[in-house]
Amino acid sequence: MQEEHTDPLTPEVVDLMAALVGVFHKEYEEAAAARSLTGAQAKVLGLLRRGPLPMRQIAQTLSCEPSNITGIVDRLEARGLVERQADPEDRRIKRVAATETGSAATAELRASLNFAREPLAALSQDERLQLRDLLRRMLDQARRQD
Repeated sequence: MQEEHTDPLTPEVVDLMAALVGVFHKEYEEAAAARSLTGAQAKVLGLLRRGPLPMRQIAQTLSCEPSNITGIVDRLEARGLVERQADPEDRRIKRVAATETGSAATAELRASLNFAREPLAALSQDERLQLRDLLRRMLDQARRQD
């Protein structure tokens, strides 16, 4: 709290980041709902766009219980959007992979989000690179504290 009194910029930046997160979540939930997905289902599909992940890692990334992820994956699997696979290195571990249909749904959802596209268009290429680098640095620092 002491730092807030000496540094008025930090609370302002935190407030701006919170406002941006709020706008992003609102648009993301609306985009997911338009595709008959819950926000959690859309987040799981989004995580899988880079490849299969163990269910435990999905739970950790989303800060929720593995049993919650099991239910989410069950519903996504029933819709043909994901499939469970045995981990090639440890067959006891179940990984979740997006199907072609799931990958297409994720791409469509991401393409529909104007949140990032429109505000970022106001920034130059150099400003976007700088913003990306600053966000990466902040995330790296936050992950080290976990």
